[in-house]
Amino acid sequence: MAIPDRLSDPVVVEGLFQVAAATALAAVVIGISSLRDLGLERELGGSFARGFVQVIAMGALIGVLFTIPLAYSGLLLAAMVCYAAWESRKRGDGVPHAFRISVLALGLGSAVVIVTMVAAGAIERTVRNLVPVGGMIIANAMKTNSLTLDRFQGEIESNREEIEAVLALGVPPERAISEFVTESVRASLIPVVDAMRTLGLVYIPGMMAGMILGGANPIYAAEYQFVIMGMIFAAGGLTSMTASLLLGRAAFTDAAQLRRFEATDPTLLGTVRAALDR
Repeated sequence: MAIPDRLSDPVVVEGLFQVAAATALAAVVIGISSLRDLGLERELGGSFARGFVQVIAMGALIGVLFTIPLAYSGLLLAAMVCYAAWESRKRGDGVPHAFRISVLALGLGSAVVIVTMVAAGAIERTVRNLVPVGGMIIANAMKTNSLTLDRFQGEIESNREEIEAVLALGVPPERAISEFVTESVRASLIPVVDAMRTLGLVYIPGMMAGMILGGANPIYAAEYQFVIMGMIFAAGGLTSMTASLLLGRAAFTDAAQLRRFEATDPTLLGTVRAALDR
């Protein structure tokens, strides 16, 4: 079905009313943020609008996407990792080498899981299956990476004097911040751990429901949903642990001095320069 035909489909018009309802709910959240002077209106509104435009664009191009050769899906997933790292590093604004660390952590965490599960047959060797599932794994790993960066930066800045005092006593840099590295990993994994704990009781994922509605065996649907959650858990864990290891090293100079986490220039040119420097 061509893109113009898809746009004229009656179900698309029905979907617009549903989008309007979801937008109204988001507007309530933004309004409350404004009333309470939280200063989150721009970020919340921008991310909501951006997400809508991006997912609609992907929906419009999805038919074309599925016609590309399987070999190119690897390049597409690599591009997703780079873009996810670009967005994620904003949570660690000022953290040394945040973009480079995010690329390495996301690339390793996602690649290990995707390659392993393709070999196990859990992800079919088709673009139709590999790209959506791979994208889901990368997106969830990005969330974990963002939390790691944010918490690591907060822990180091809040405890800078304590860390520098310990360094002055001759304690190795790795040991001086090990407690804060551990805390950043633990905090970043809270969402995925909680999701696993409540899986099937509180959290009933949409993929499982969709498979059941599509006529799949409910037991198999449950098994496959657990596989998906396992992939998300593994990718998030590998990403967070890799990022924390690299962050722990990047936090110090060659002379074992704790670096200053300076915010980047907010202009586009400043952002590009900072990302290249990192």
